[in-house]
This record gives sequence, C-alpha cells and structure tokens, in this order.
Amino acid sequence: MSSNIFVPVSTGALPSVIGSRPDHPVPRLGISNQSTPLSTNKFYANLFLGNQNQGAWTHPYSVSWAKGTGNAASWGLSVSHIEASQRAYGPGNPVQYFINPIGIQSMILSAVGLGSDTTLTTSELTAFSVNVHLSQSAGAPPAVTIPLVQGMGFITAIYSYSAPVIQSSVFFRSLSAVQSPQSGVAKYQVTLEDNSIWLIYLTASSGSPVALQQISNTVIQAPAEFNGTVQIAKVPQGNTTAQSTYDAAAGVYATTAQVSGSVSGSVGSYSLSWTKAGKTSNTLLMFALPHHVQSFSSGTKSGVTGIQLQTTTKGIATAVVADSWTLTESSLPTDMGFAPWSPSLRSVTSLSAAAIQLIQSVGASEVSQDMNAQTNLNSMYFSGKALSKFATIVYTLHDLGQRPDLAATGLASLKKAFALFASNQQQYPLVYETAWKGVVSTASYATNDSGADFGNTYYNDHHFHYGYFIHTAAVIGYLDPSWLAANQAWVNMLVRDVANPSTADPYFPVSRSFDWYHGHSWAKGLFESGDSKDEESSSEDAMCAYAIKMWGKTIGDANMEARGNLMLAILARTLHDYFLMESTNTIQPANFIGNKVTGILFENKIDHTTYFGTNPEYIEGIHMIPLNPSSALTRTQNFVSEEWATYFNNGRVDQVAGGWRGILYANLAIIDPVTSYNFFAQSNFDASWLDGGASRTWYLAYSAGECLLFNFFFLFLSLPFFTPADEPSRSWRIEMIAICIL
Repeated sequence: MSSNIFVPVSTGALPSVIGSRPDHPVPRLGISNQSTPLSTNKFYANLFLGNQNQGAWTHPYSVSWAKGTGNAASWGLSVSHIEASQRAYGPGNPVQYFINPIGIQSMILSAVGLGSDTTLTTSELTAFSVNVHLSQSAGAPPAVTIPLVQGMGFITAIYSYSAPVIQSSVFFRSLSAVQSPQSGVAKYQVTLEDNSIWLIYLTASSGSPVALQQISNTVIQAPAEFNGTVQIAKVPQGNTTAQSTYDAAAGVYATTAQVSGSVSGSVGSYSLSWTKAGKTSNTLLMFALPHHVQSFSSGTKSGVTGIQLQTTTKGIATAVVADSWTLTESSLPTDMGFAPWSPSLRSVTSLSAAAIQLIQSVGASEVSQDMNAQTNLNSMYFSGKALSKFATIVYTLHDLGQRPDLAATGLASLKKAFALFASNQQQYPLVYETAWKGVVSTASYATNDSGADFGNTYYNDHHFHYGYFIHTAAVIGYLDPSWLAANQAWVNMLVRDVANPSTADPYFPVSRSFDWYHGHSWAKGLFESGDSKDEESSSEDAMCAYAIKMWGKTIGDANMEARGNLMLAILARTLHDYFLMESTNTIQPANFIGNKVTGILFENKIDHTTYFGTNPEYIEGIHMIPLNPSSALTRTQNFVSEEWATYFNNGRVDQVAGGWRGILYANLAIIDPVTSYNFFAQSNFDASWLDGGASRTWYLAYSAGECLLFNFFFLFLSLPFFTPADEPSRSWRIEMIAICIL
C-alpha cells in the first residue's frame, strides 16, 4: 500500500557526467519572476512562444491574446467556445479530420488603456495553471490578470485600480442587468449576434461592483476603476437551469491545482484539488471531461450538475460543483511484468516446448547482433528503441527461452551499449539546460536544426525517447541487481525529466509529459502551434508509463511503481475514450470513429494521419508500437478486431511492406495469437519485416504467450461472441489449441 504516491523520485543534483548550460534556442518570452522549473509541454505554452497570440485550451473554453485583431481591434484576452455545429470536416467517409475554428473572439476581457503598447506576460506556471497579465506597456503593472486553470468554470479577470472593458468581435446584440444573485455580486446577461448567451459577474474586493454600460456593438465598459473580479461563462444552448448553478458559484475562482494519490492493492485513487480565491466561502464550479465522470468517487458524483458544454476534441464537458475531485481506478495492472500479459488471464512465464525451441534458435542469432552499431546513433529515439529491443531479447532468452547462457552474453553486450549513454559519450550527449530546466539532447545546439532528433532539444517527445531507456534499465537491473548502484541516478534523471511527481524536486517541472487533467501525455514541446499541443503515438505514451512502473519495481521504489500502474490504468480509460475508437464510441464525432484511431490528436483538431505519411499501416501502427505487456491493456480485443477488419484482414496485411508488417502481425496476437505466431515462426521469415525497435524473438514469445493466456475451452469452444478477423471455424479453434499445447 502506498498512501502518498506523489513523493519525489529524488531532489539531488544530476549525475556529474551531465553538463550544464544556461542558454536555450527558445527564449523565455514574457515569463515573469519564475525561478522554479518551467513546464514546456502544457496547455498554455503558446502564450510564451512565437507571437504569443495562438490559443490556450482550458476546456471547454479557449483563450488567446487578441493583439489588436478582429472586429473589436482589442488588446485584451479573447475567449472562445466552439459548438459541434461549428466544426469543419473532411474529406472522406469516415472523414479524415475534424477541426474547430480558431480566432472567434466571442468575449474579450480587457481594460481601459490597453492598446498597441500592451504586453502579455505570464507567471506562476504550474502543471495545471498559469497567470496571464496584460499591461499597458513593458514594465507597467498589470491592468488585468487572468488566471488560467484547466477545466475552469468561469474565465476570471482580476482588476486592480483599472476600469474593466469587455469586448466582442461577434458583436453584442444586447446587455441586460440581472438581479444580484449574491451579496456584493452584480450580474449581467449578454446576447451575441450568433445567438449565444453569456453571463457576466462582477464581484468587488471591497464596496460595491461598478456598473457596466454598452458603448457599442463591440464594447461594454465600466465607467470607473475597479478592484475585484469580472467573470464570464457561456449558457449551454437550451439549458434553462444553468444560470442558478452559475449564480451560486460566482465570485470564487481557482488559481491552481494539485494532484495527489494513493494505491492499495489493485485500486488506485487520485485527487485533483484546487486552490481558490475570491469569495472562498463559495464552492468552485469546474468542468470535467468524460473520463473524469466515468471514474468519479461517489462523493464527487454528488457535485455533478446539468451544465454541459462541448469541448473541441474530448467530447462533452460536465460542470461539477466541488473544491476537489476524487477519481478511482479499480483494476491497476499490478501483476504485469516483463512477460506476455492479458487483462483477464494475467501473465504467462512458461511457453510450449515448440515455442521455446524456436525462440532459442532465433534468439541466439538476434542476441549476437552488433548492439553498438544499432544503438550508437545520432538519435535518442532510435537509440532507445534499439536498446529496448535488445533488452527484451535478453529477458526473453533468460526467463522464457531457458537459455541463461545466451542471456548472460547478451546482457554483457547490452550493458556496454547502455554505458555509452550513461557516461554521456553518445554522438549528441545530453545536457541540463537551466533556462527551462530539463535534460535535452545537444543535437539542435550542434546543428541549429530545431527538428533534429524529432525536436528533443525543444522538449518534443521526451516520454517517447526516454521511456525506451528507462525500460532497458529496468530489464538490466532485474537481471543484474548489482548494476543498479552505478546507474540508478542516471535513469532516475530521465524519469524526473518526463514524470517528476513533486514540486520538491528543484531540477524539473512536475509531470512534463503526462497531463493529469487529460489523462494522457502531450508530445509537443517548445513549438508554437495554432491547434496547440498534440500527441501522435498513444502506444509510446503507454510504453513510458509501463517503463516507469517496471523501473520502480526493479529498484524497489513502491511509489514510482504505483504511479506507473495508475498512469497505465488511466491511459487504458482515456485511450479507449479519445484515441482508439470502437464502433460504440460516443465521445468522438460519429462520422470520424470509423477511422478507428485518431491519428494525431491536438487540443483543437484530430487528423487521421501521421507526421511521416498517410499509409494506413503508419496511422494505425504508430498507435501499436512497441508491442509489450501493456498493449493488451490499452488495446482491447474488441478494438483490435474492429481495426483489423477495417484495414488488414483478407490478406491486406501481406501487402504491407517492411517493418510495419511485423508490427501488424504482432498486434494481431491480441485477438489471433496462432496466426501471429505462425507468421513469425515460418521458415522463410524475412528479417525486413521487423522494425528497428522490434525482434522476432520477442514477437514469437509474445504471440506464444498470448496463445497460452487464452482459456482454451471457454474461449475457443464455447463463446460465440469471439470472432477473430477471418471468422475461423470450430476446427480452426481446435487446431489453435493443439499448437498452444505443443
């Protein structure tokens, strides 16, 4: 049992082999007075990147700096909420993508005096929140401060001796004062020309709120300076009871959030708790995403309201009245190890005699390959994939293939290949840069190419890259615990960079990659983006969580292992809801779910494609790699069956070239392990069917293990609902059982 799983991995200095430098190619644009580590992959990054005028999505709202644009020509912070009817789709059936419009300035929070000299700065950047300040000129005190918190129920602007201005580029049709809902709170209702209805609440810090006056169809203004808050919220279309709920919560607002959690056995519980300001005697109203509502505790469920607003890429958000949420995952994969694993039938650590014999033969060849040549590359990503591949081969030979002698030889080579990185002697060594505070590749420093190694220097994809190294280390340490003492700090450094759990660690931001509000990671780092953060590979996200779990288990860090288990359980839920779409999915648009996987999921759009091509095997396969024990947790049998029937059955898989064919056949083991095994067991197997991060040794073990994990009688002889892709006959099922037993 772990009663507090969010304790630091370490707070100590980094290994001495890691150099330090104070500079980074991306400047800290407008970031004020923050010496603590800065989050690079969070929802608000556009506010300190590029022109600072791209959007930040808090869900269900988004905000952006108007910066003199639009009908209102405002210099305030614009607020947008997009309905499903406003999306653009296409082309195809199912549609290739859907995208939400940007630049719609429904409501704009500004102040008298903000003009062309206005500056936008940010402060108090955390894993869940940021404060945005708009000042009349550089160095001037803020005219208005807007705290942005994920899921915030109101967009709140704080005024200190400045006169509020509220604008709209959609045009105000009417402004009407409404009876005060609380003492010291003034309320107004606005109707825009697009027929949307918005509420405005003014709460004075002292005295009475100022009155608002409509000056034009783009400007509402207070006649005097004001100390207090202005809050705005959208009334859901057709909801006649929402206003009373908003009324009760007006005046209080969240300033930041904290995550905490505990694990007992296979049950994990985590809480999101908000720090609040304003009328703190009131209870907060915050918006939950679908996966939150599914896992709410009974106490949190009592705060669920009837207020629902569309989000851009996460379905319908539901307003909840509560100062904290508690969420429960009741099926943590605590018994998942390095061996093949199934959610229903768990791990298998012994294989059939025939499978062992073939694994020994294939493994002897693969483990003798030149590991240094395949791992000493100019890319942390590709180096990590190769190291992880060889680690899996060595493990398979040792634990499943009954060849500890071959495993010992391979382990020695693997340690040597890993030592190049642990001593920081690779082609582009790592460096700790103190501008943002993180461990990055020196590739972009050396080449002046921001895209070098997929943008690692710019904090792209760190959980993908470092997850493979963490997994490799977990296997080495499992097989040779004596290796840990000299290497644990270096591996922990990678964990701290991508998944530091605590503000007590002064070297890294909290949870750089995994977003505890969204329940999955964001891959994009310090790159301005009109559609904000995105993630392309949900499976490599799960790989990182799996690696953290296994590294924690290997080093005896129960809290790290528990966090990894909890992250995997949350990912199983969120990937099912948002990324891996079964026919029953009701969260993503009905005309899109036929794609089966999202492709690239952004905060503002989803595009069924990849950054490297549009072949179906690329788009589907990037959500498969690497096939590991966690794959069957996040990729359900129903999903894999539907995806296979959509893209790869009836011989289509055999038209796929290169390593993607091996990936597809390995993934098939989740629903049809015998066909998968026979593919990898064939005597004329072509090594070109293996991806650089994959081995035939592991794929044989994985498919053979999945075969043994099936309950023979129950699954193959009795259940009519199990239908592998090609509708096998009863005789096929009996043949499959025979192969598994052999």
